[in-house]
Amino acid sequence: MTTAPLAAAVSAPTPSPSPMPRYIRMHDNDNVAIVVNDGGLPAGAVFGDGLVLREAVPQGHKVALVDIAAGAPVLRYNVAIGTAARALAAGSWIAEAEVVMPAARGLENLPVGTRGQQALEPLEGYTFEGYRNADGSVGTRNILAITTTVQCVAGVVEHAVARIKAELLPKYPNVDDVVGLEHTYGCGVAIDAPGAEIPIRTVRNISMNPNFGGQAMLVSLGCEKLQPARLFPKGSIPIANNGGEVAHVCLQDQAHVGFMSMVASIMQTADRQLAQLDLRRRETCPASELVVGMQCGGSDAFSGVTANPALGFATDLLVRAGATVMFSETTEVRDGIDQLTARAASPAVAEAMIAQMAWYDAYLTRGGVDRSANTTPGNKKGGLSNIVEKAMGSIVKSGSSAISGVLAPGEKLTRKGLIYAATPASDFICGTLQLAAGMNLHVFTTGRGTPYGLAAVPVIKVATRTELAKRWHDLMDLDAGTIASGEASIADVGWELFHMLLAVASGRKTWAEQWKLHNALVLFNPAPVT
Repeated sequence: MTTAPLAAAVSAPTPSPSPMPRYIRMHDNDNVAIVVNDGGLPAGAVFGDGLVLREAVPQGHKVALVDIAAGAPVLRYNVAIGTAARALAAGSWIAEAEVVMPAARGLENLPVGTRGQQALEPLEGYTFEGYRNADGSVGTRNILAITTTVQCVAGVVEHAVARIKAELLPKYPNVDDVVGLEHTYGCGVAIDAPGAEIPIRTVRNISMNPNFGGQAMLVSLGCEKLQPARLFPKGSIPIANNGGEVAHVCLQDQAHVGFMSMVASIMQTADRQLAQLDLRRRETCPASELVVGMQCGGSDAFSGVTANPALGFATDLLVRAGATVMFSETTEVRDGIDQLTARAASPAVAEAMIAQMAWYDAYLTRGGVDRSANTTPGNKKGGLSNIVEKAMGSIVKSGSSAISGVLAPGEKLTRKGLIYAATPASDFICGTLQLAAGMNLHVFTTGRGTPYGLAAVPVIKVATRTELAKRWHDLMDLDAGTIASGEASIADVGWELFHMLLAVASGRKTWAEQWKLHNALVLFNPAPVT
């Protein structure tokens, strides 16, 4: 008896049909849309409305829906993200080079509070388990933070922190972690120059973040420009926290004989601080005590379609619950300044936003660049042609609430609601400045992917695409790509994120926390370095 070859005996699987070509158009007036399909689409692909691709288009990149004349506006989000560099036929790939970026919107004659802001219905009954502080703030974690005055002490502090975690922390089960607030500031800088107050107040305000429980601890060198009295002038720490005093170790103190003497002094001081923090317990707190910082990094064309709109929905929920939410990244909202001033709760808020934009325009001009320097190679590979398009997708994180306040870089929050916290768009600087403002929870959306994290607050990572969420399954906390596939609505994912925020605030660990991933603090220092 003869047997058939294996290849003949086993029937070949029937290939699954390719997904239907799909695009997403953000507004009825748009003349471009982005390709949804994983891996993009080949030339000749036919969409459901009969549009035929003239060339292959990568996922997330734009396709012309109609013929666009040379010099005509390219519309996405019902906003001119630029003009066509040449005539573009329907079905053409609108690559970066095909779009000429417009000049920045002027800061004069802007609408102020013109968008009718209806009072949002309060959202009541939502709580989380947090740590109440004596100054009235609430932490989502219970952490000992060791502030530094200067980079010179970083190595000693790093060594001490490793030993504190290994030898002391196990004695205090109610303390989550010990972190060194290390940075590259403190000496070799023009500390009296205009702009120098920004990094100084940033370090001061980070030291009093709600997640640190008011137990301020400082390690200095002794000879640096940023002296302890300058960093923490009398009255800068609430009396309710640590008695208004900073637990201080100076490495150049005559009592320290050798390296191990320095380390022992830091550990002894930390031991006393840990004992105080260990007395804290979680208690039920209203959602109004959340202070959420938002930003996006490694953005792609889906950021403004899935993750950021869902975050904007969750932002409205938080504001309705009485919480505080910060959006930032000046260059990534600059091109929508008219949208923001129209949502200002008062003329003073609008004027403060305009002042921050004008300051940053001047800062970039001094450096010989403009806002177009923002976009990265990854942004462009993900389908974002320029900063105007990126800004339109970034702004939607802020939801639809009235903007109730503005913070300059390094300032601390003094009110609730939706706040514009002016920061550079750099992920690390933005996160550092939002820490200084007082955030106790962070949301980070990404399309290209980044393992970004912060040691001081939990970071919830939201993927814009399901492919990224699956590939980075143990780094992304939430998949917003289900919005693009039609499996979920923006509201569905927004509510899911809202509930996740409450769970993480109550102690549930994010992936970044589980892997102990965190980025270094990066201070914004516009003043000269000497």
